[in-house]
Amino acid sequence: MAKGKIKVTQTGSPIGRPNDQRQTLIGLGLNKMHRTRELEDTPAVRGMAAKVKHLVRVEETK
Repeated sequence: MAKGKIKVTQTGSPIGRPNDQRQTLIGLGLNKMHRTRELEDTPAVRGMAAKVKHLVRVEETK
């Protein structure tokens, strides 16, 4: 059973945000505005995206 994928796009800047939010973006593979990564849909990735939900956009992919 293959896991799904999600597309995470950075829409906000980490400037002025706590360091843990900046590190979460780096953990997701994002470090500049409007960069997109396609990641496996796991609870860990979902949790990281939820932590910085005000800085990213998450889309379901097939």
